[in-house]
Amino acid sequence: MERDERPPSGGGGGGGSAGFLEPPAALPPPPRNGFCQDELPELDPGTISVPDDRAEQRTCLICGDRATGLHYGIISCEGCKGFFKRSICNKRVYRCSRDKNCVMSRKQRNRCQYCRLLKCLQMGMNRKAIREDGMPGGRNKSIGPVQISEEEIERIMSGQEFEEEANHWSNHGDSDHSSPGNRASESNQPSPGSTLSSRSVELNGFMAFREQYMGMSVPPHYQYIPHLLSYSAHSPLLPPQARSLDPQSYSLIHQLVSAEDLEPLGTPMLIEDGYAVTQAELFALLCRLADELLFRQIAWIKKLPFFCELSIKDYTCLLSSTWQELILLSSLTVYSKQIFGELADVTAKYSPSDEELHRFSDEGMEVIERLIYLYHKFHQLKVSNEEYACMKAINFLNQDIRGLTSASQLEQLNKRYWYICQDFTEYKYTHQPNRFPDLMMCLPEIRYIAGKMVNVPLEQLPLLFKVVLHSCKTSVGKE
Repeated sequence: MERDERPPSGGGGGGGSAGFLEPPAALPPPPRNGFCQDELPELDPGTISVPDDRAEQRTCLICGDRATGLHYGIISCEGCKGFFKRSICNKRVYRCSRDKNCVMSRKQRNRCQYCRLLKCLQMGMNRKAIREDGMPGGRNKSIGPVQISEEEIERIMSGQEFEEEANHWSNHGDSDHSSPGNRASESNQPSPGSTLSSRSVELNGFMAFREQYMGMSVPPHYQYIPHLLSYSAHSPLLPPQARSLDPQSYSLIHQLVSAEDLEPLGTPMLIEDGYAVTQAELFALLCRLADELLFRQIAWIKKLPFFCELSIKDYTCLLSSTWQELILLSSLTVYSKQIFGELADVTAKYSPSDEELHRFSDEGMEVIERLIYLYHKFHQLKVSNEEYACMKAINFLNQDIRGLTSASQLEQLNKRYWYICQDFTEYKYTHQPNRFPDLMMCLPEIRYIAGKMVNVPLEQLPLLFKVVLHSCKTSVGKE
């Protein structure tokens, strides 16, 4: 259940000011999970449905959600069924940033892909029951749960099993490289902990795929979705080559940047010397800043080059689910000089009480650590306005959000701007071959932080911002 708290009205903030972590009344509260939303049900005629009178009694053995049938040998929900299928079909290799024992529940299953796949294998999901072409309709449906050794599970989780299979088919001259779906993940939300497989993409022919998706229309059956697995952090990259930016990329990027309001924020953040800022005053200022930033996002939507291609219902759904992420991204990039300058000067005049320091939550500490890391990452990259505009569009066009009426159209738009951003970074930053994946790696981190901030008590936000802004401003000043 989402919180129904509303920030108190602050001095000078005006009625109806929305807190930094609470949406305005017209928008439904955003989801709590930091990564993607639960997957849309993937209809698979080859699976066995649970009768209606028994469905409520069955729970998914992976995450505990309501089970919809027997999928790949075990009782599971649609979300875990689709996740397992995509992971195996796309030969995904994940990493766990913790101790490989993350809690799996309906709300938390998307936070660690490694532990989710591990539990699928441990509970007996049968990867051999998945059709080799990845299409709906499993095979070997008479086979139930399978028990495999810890060694075999480790080979699958590390990707060794996939490499052995690839070598086997390659040696027999029967490898099919014509299906791009076998080389990239369906997810447009890459995990920061994912392993970037060196065999996940052939660079030859990659431009042809990108050019196809740059166009307005794409065959609906074409399932290739760009992903960070298209790059390898350790594999040899093509040498820098002089190239020109595609005219269509230039035009669309120009339209995206034109849609942005890059003027300095109008909310006053000046303070007299010697004035001690109270918690309530700082909270009210944060509310006013959030109001202005949110208003700019609403105005931005109406200027997007694809505004007429989607319904108002879809735009409302997208904004209500991503507004926190959009505000966070803009605060760390195009408005960072004011946020980490003028606002930092205000927060420096605020002295938290001993009680505030004592009651600060562990969740707040995690948000602080991640925000500081992300700030330094963006500071190091020096994100341009063009890159920011593309990143913002990619993050906004999230086809995994529930309630959308045009998910497939959103998917195509997401691909288009993914490739446009790649085109631009490769053109402008020739000697930074890893720049594009580095930029894209920041998006899931932003989503995770935004989801975590929902759980931070509102009264702790002034202290949180004080610590983050002070730490970042101090460290950058020493460089």
